[in-house]
Amino acid sequence: MTQMPSFIMGFREGLEAFLLIAITLKYITSIDQGHLKNKVIQGGVAGLIISVVLGLLLSLFAEYLGGVSSLTKLWESVASLVALLLVSFFIVWMIRHGTHMTQYIKDQVGQSVSANALFWISLIIIAREGTEIAIFSFAGKYPFEVVSMGILSALILSILIFYSLVKINLSLLFKITLAYLILQAGFLLGYSIHEGFSAMKGYGMIMSDNYIFNKAFNVSNTVLSHKNGSLGIPFHVLFGWYSKPEWIQFIVQYLFTFSMFGYWVWHNKKIASS
Repeated sequence: MTQMPSFIMGFREGLEAFLLIAITLKYITSIDQGHLKNKVIQGGVAGLIISVVLGLLLSLFAEYLGGVSSLTKLWESVASLVALLLVSFFIVWMIRHGTHMTQYIKDQVGQSVSANALFWISLIIIAREGTEIAIFSFAGKYPFEVVSMGILSALILSILIFYSLVKINLSLLFKITLAYLILQAGFLLGYSIHEGFSAMKGYGMIMSDNYIFNKAFNVSNTVLSHKNGSLGIPFHVLFGWYSKPEWIQFIVQYLFTFSMFGYWVWHNKKIASS
């Protein structure tokens, strides 16, 4: 009975990482910066290696570091925060250059896209999800072969999505990519807060009855569950949906998300009126 949760876990975490990588790859290809694909791929490979090594080491020392669950939550919180900073940098770059993207490409100013930033975004995204999977797998909580099938399924789906974007024009692809990145950045912030407080609870730094853990809502026992719900999983991957957020997580996540969308709209209006 542990096979299906293991498959879902591998699929969910894998799709969350691969989809972000796939859309980023498609976007930089569309703006004639295909040479940067190697940086994204190199970052992904480096992230994979790091996640396996780090996951093995952390699982071995988990009992000395507060247990597998608390350790994983601490890692997820820190890694999500780092990923948030890198993705936010890329979002701001896209917003500032998106209005005149066609001319921007013709002038080849697109080379200002930081190759190093793309490398680190890819590395952190893969390492963030991969390390969590590795820790639980090495600790024996999830059968590795079943998790691997979930990850492989997520990879295949991401590749199909990547090639399905071939005929989408640059303007639409830009909007899809930017909107998706903003949603994911908001999720990373909310998730970092959630996992951080959960880790602090696990280490005894915060009591479980603290008001911080008061839920805004809880639909985790329905199809909207972000862990195993038929609607919750795709919503989680695509929109950063979380089925039982704390109030602070919910407010900060969507305040950040709406602020970034607001900045995008404001910047476009500013350019249009100038």
